[in-house]
Amino acid sequence: MLFDIIKAAILGIVEGLTEFIPVSSTGHLILASAVLPFSKGNAATFDIAIQLGAILSVVVLYRDFFIETFSPKGWLKKDMKIIAVAILPAILIGFITHSYIKHYLFSPFTVAIGLLVGAILMIVTEKILRIKPTTKSIDEISYFQALGIGITQCFSLWPGFSRSGSTIVGGLLVGMDYKTSAKFSFIIAVPVMLLAVGYDLIKSASTLSLSDAYLIGVGFVMSFIVGMAAIVGFMKLLERFKLFPFAVYRIILAMIILIIHFG
Repeated sequence: MLFDIIKAAILGIVEGLTEFIPVSSTGHLILASAVLPFSKGNAATFDIAIQLGAILSVVVLYRDFFIETFSPKGWLKKDMKIIAVAILPAILIGFITHSYIKHYLFSPFTVAIGLLVGAILMIVTEKILRIKPTTKSIDEISYFQALGIGITQCFSLWPGFSRSGSTIVGGLLVGMDYKTSAKFSFIIAVPVMLLAVGYDLIKSASTLSLSDAYLIGVGFVMSFIVGMAAIVGFMKLLERFKLFPFAVYRIILAMIILIIHFG
């Protein structure tokens, strides 16, 4: 059990570190879980459930925005409406394809494909298209831009693509600057992840044991603490280096996975 607790803590750190940077937290958890398998327990549900810690880190860091927007007075305001538009496509497609994704796409090979294709899209967007930003705050986001981000977020349903990477690229493609794209990406992650995690936990509730809950708690705490630090650090790195270094990392990691897979 002690080794499982240590593994839960490590996986929580991996989740918190990678959830909000464009390298795919789900992909890294699948890879880490393959290297550090639990001796017992529901590993797939654990990987999903500890995302709640990362979700909480966003809510804490951007608490003023969430208090204002998600209070009853803010339900009919523009911010709430653009969030709804941005999350609807991924929610609908995710609900329809949930079982297929968990059954067929949670493997190191599929993660490598997601990492590689996502990296190419990041490089093309940043180095070739170079769309000039016209939107520099969340208040300026249009419904068309929100829908564009919502559509690109659907790519993140493939493990390895990265939800933050997909939505940040989507933001850049519809004319948002890096800071606004990243912040909006963090914000819309909260309702999407809450629904995804809640749906998975409801479906898996009957199979969870007390030891599963304990391990999830350990991973939750670690992902929350590390997630807060990762968000702050990523915003500084994004401002200075943009997306290219993350794309290079993704390509290198994908190549290593493919070499091991076919080696």
